[in-house]
Amino acid sequence: MPVGVVVRKTPGVTKWSEWSWAVSAVLPGAGPAENRILRTEGDCTEYHFSTVNIELHGAETEAYMTGLASKIPSVYVVLREQVGAEIPLEVLLVTASPYEAQDYTDSGEEIVEKVPMPVGLIAWVRDFIENHHVEEAFVKRKRDKKRVDIHQDGIGDPRIEQISDVYRAPSSRKVGFIQ
Repeated sequence: MPVGVVVRKTPGVTKWSEWSWAVSAVLPGAGPAENRILRTEGDCTEYHFSTVNIELHGAETEAYMTGLASKIPSVYVVLREQVGAEIPLEVLLVTASPYEAQDYTDSGEEIVEKVPMPVGLIAWVRDFIENHHVEEAFVKRKRDKKRVDIHQDGIGDPRIEQISDVYRAPSSRKVGFIQ
């Protein structure tokens, strides 16, 4: 489904940043647009920044269910900074999966914006979950009967000869101690 990304440009609050850019909304079913001005109020301007496709995958229905079960169901917009460009951001991805969004935050190179999901998009994701979700029973792994603790491997270096047991208790005799 095509989703339009709305970005708000406001004056920066520090001397190091002239402008602040933030995703303010998404528009499900939007047509193509590149940086089209939607409205201007004083110094604040909202742009229909770009339109990208949001894709849902059958293997990620559990993640979508987690996202819809949150207090405010959200969609995540993944952005990347563009150095030297007039508009310093580009949209990489729009996803309904909080797990996928978290994967993008791990690198620290992308910006992930959480935006409330519109009602139409909630219904679309819910329909997808109802059609494709397969409940998987949790199966606890059972231990095998083989004893692996009998032989201790990797203790010390076998090439170095030990005078005594490496696990022996320290002797009561202290070197250099005069009685």
